[in-house]
Amino acid sequence: MKKKLQKTQITGTVVSDKMDKTVIVLVERLVKHRFYKKYIRRRSKFAVHDENNVCRAGDKVLITQSRPLSKTKRWRVNKVVEKAV
Repeated sequence: MKKKLQKTQITGTVVSDKMDKTVIVLVERLVKHRFYKKYIRRRSKFAVHDENNVCRAGDKVLITQSRPLSKTKRWRVNKVVEKAV
């Protein structure tokens, strides 16, 4: 019997919701500098599939890695953690 792999899940902030069924999510992470030992803030933007167009700019969302849905989309919105005010 095969073991089911755990899919990667990360949280980020929606920065753009102008496309149909797609949002752009900004994910920030802290990385330790090898020499200076200080933490540096790194940012990545992901094109994320939003089937029901529920996300708006400013929302915090949990995204899950999935199969390729288009040229740039490899993530899906799992749930909206916090709505924007």
